[in-house]
Amino acid sequence: MKTSDLFVKALENEGVEYIYGIPGEENLDFLDSLQGSSIKLILTRHEQAAGFMAATYGRLTGKPGVCLSTLGPGATNFVTSAAYAQLGAMPMIMLAGQKPIRKSKQGRFQIVDVVGLMKPITKYSEQVVDGNNVPAMVRDAFRIAMEERPGAGYIELPEDIAEEDTDAQLFDVVGHRRPSADHKSIDAAVEMIQQAKLPLLLIGAGANRKLAGKMLRKFVDKTGIYFFNTQLGKGVIDERHSQYLGAAALSADDYLHCAIERADLIINVGHDVIEKPPFFMEKDGKKVIHINFFAAQIDDVYFPQLNVVGDISSSMWEISEKIKMPENLNFSYFQRVRDEVDSHITKYFEDDRFPILPQRLVNLLRQKLGDEDIVTLDNGVYKIWFARNYKCHAPNTMLLDNALATMGAGLPSAMAAKQIHPDRKVVSINGDGGFMMNSQELETAVRMGLDLVVIILNDSAYGMIKWKQEGVGFNEFGLDFENPDFVKYAESFGCHGYRAESDESFQSILDTALNSKGVHVIDVPVDYSLNHSILNVLLKESACII
Repeated sequence: MKTSDLFVKALENEGVEYIYGIPGEENLDFLDSLQGSSIKLILTRHEQAAGFMAATYGRLTGKPGVCLSTLGPGATNFVTSAAYAQLGAMPMIMLAGQKPIRKSKQGRFQIVDVVGLMKPITKYSEQVVDGNNVPAMVRDAFRIAMEERPGAGYIELPEDIAEEDTDAQLFDVVGHRRPSADHKSIDAAVEMIQQAKLPLLLIGAGANRKLAGKMLRKFVDKTGIYFFNTQLGKGVIDERHSQYLGAAALSADDYLHCAIERADLIINVGHDVIEKPPFFMEKDGKKVIHINFFAAQIDDVYFPQLNVVGDISSSMWEISEKIKMPENLNFSYFQRVRDEVDSHITKYFEDDRFPILPQRLVNLLRQKLGDEDIVTLDNGVYKIWFARNYKCHAPNTMLLDNALATMGAGLPSAMAAKQIHPDRKVVSINGDGGFMMNSQELETAVRMGLDLVVIILNDSAYGMIKWKQEGVGFNEFGLDFENPDFVKYAESFGCHGYRAESDESFQSILDTALNSKGVHVIDVPVDYSLNHSILNVLLKESACII
């Protein structure tokens, strides 16, 4: 068969359901082979958005999402998506075409060394130079993308290789069980926890990936230990739990950091230094146990005294089985911190001033969405308010990026989430800046027949950087812009467009959008006037004298 036919069969062999992307002339043989396949091509309007969708598929399923582009500018548009998947530990495979490599038809026209370009930001980056190599390359790329830490892979298929004949055979997809941690490291962890006076559990992204919530819940219920999470660890344990302190949306100075400062041991499960630090270690400070699929990467703010390396669920099960907590532990201080956190994050939940406060938006969405419904966040200052104030009831019900922290991913990630979970409500939260970076995908969402709610927080500025600017005492400069009429803009793509004029009208619009078919785009003005006074001033002034 043709190499392109074999390539498609190799993807089917890996269980690929969708390919997101934009084909070019260098993909024509591959595209022709795809016609008779069980794999569905989702045509997007930009390769970056295709990559974000593929990465989100990987995040939610654990299997690599796949995206497709042509050579040159098409493939280079994948760079941000590759970094998004690689830093966020989302398994993804990028496929791209290339000019013939056995003889040149057009010199160096459009030819860029994309394989070399991708090597620093992927786990695998190779060009197919012989059709007989396709089965091994595809199997290897998928295996590597899924193995801890998950990440991105890139395969380039030149058009002359795609059309040549091959009689190569596919490999069986063979999985493996992740190894358990060494018993001595488990025993050492148990001893450190039992000797601690005020241990604290931190849940990071790695625990969310592998859905280790059941074993972590068993651990906190048995030990009485309080817990908090990173932004990417939200929802691993239901955040309504009585021992939940909150999310480390900031690296310091938030109310829950009072508990972190008082703790003498932090049990850090599933975190690595790719994510923004949830706390800073000091050389003469508290002890830290690192429990993950891989040993800790050491830097100035993170240098654990013990590594427990192996499958997270298995490690937490063994620790829970062996541990016997001292009876004289007193967690009353952590309880007071929890009460303090709750009193502050709910302070503006009922404040119906307009333009809307981000805290108010958080509360309204939490009231109107079910336990399994999904919120996706683009990147902006509102991400901090959602991470701090929105309590997730289940894993992967808030999709945000706290690794690359790129703008433009919020809408595509929501589209992939809705495609994977059509029975759940999905709401995409975007700043007006980030929304416009991939707003063309509204057409894709409509064409896919998705039922989706897209909220644009409109402040006609890059609000996150304005907040930072104010925080360091600089004058406002260079961050304001003008927006289109978002209602007309949405309607031009076949969406339902709305503009909220008051708190009451926003609630009415939101109810309609959440319970109607189609893509609903809501333009709502946002009030960020409290960002500086709370996040930069109040939190820094608050003393831990609870």
